[in-house]
Amino acid sequence: MNTLSNVKIRRDREKSPCIGLTPDALPEVQKLLLAENSQTGVSTKNALSETILEANKKVKEIPHWYALRATYGREKKAYDYLVGKNVEAFYPTITTIKLVGGKRKSVEESRLPNIFFARGTEEEIKSFVYDNVNLPYLRFYYRHFHEEARIFKKPLIVPDYQIESLKIICASEAEDIILVPIGIEKFKTGQKVCVIDGCFKGVEGRVARYHGQQRVAVIISGVLTVATAYIPSAFLKPID
Repeated sequence: MNTLSNVKIRRDREKSPCIGLTPDALPEVQKLLLAENSQTGVSTKNALSETILEANKKVKEIPHWYALRATYGREKKAYDYLVGKNVEAFYPTITTIKLVGGKRKSVEESRLPNIFFARGTEEEIKSFVYDNVNLPYLRFYYRHFHEEARIFKKPLIVPDYQIESLKIICASEAEDIILVPIGIEKFKTGQKVCVIDGCFKGVEGRVARYHGQQRVAVIISGVLTVATAYIPSAFLKPID
């Protein structure tokens, strides 16, 4: 029988006011740059390029949650290293009962194999991901985007509300929590809801039936989907 352990959370900090994937360009920056260049002969394309660079610079200076991948099951080792460097990190675990030497023993394991999350500015987290001496096995998850014919990638930012939802799910006493294969599309099209009662209160995600039961899934695109146990409709509030 498996029981969920308390989620390891270090150094609670004030939440970032920015929730969700930050857009490549901030509207107010666009307007400013276009206004400054409207009488100078500078092309709109160049102005927008400057806008993107300025917006990206702002993003890099704001702390966010980043999804990190550690190869060969070394996420706990990487997590401990970052926490030792005073980085806020989130490492979900599960406690299983195993027979060791003929005796039943509680063993703590990763709830999300090879994955954990760290919060900081992009440059702060990059200093660890690119540390090939101490952390050669640590990598970012990336999101990819197109600009004309070129493809770029940026470290994937995980919205604050998704991290909070994962904490609630992983800290609950429910045993029927599941990791859903990323390829299951129905979770992406389900109604977005907030759980307003029960042990999953506060979770935000998309609702769908899975294995014959109504659940709410937290979808981190390209990384994982975690679904709650059964939740009755009375406990759900639609989000526009």
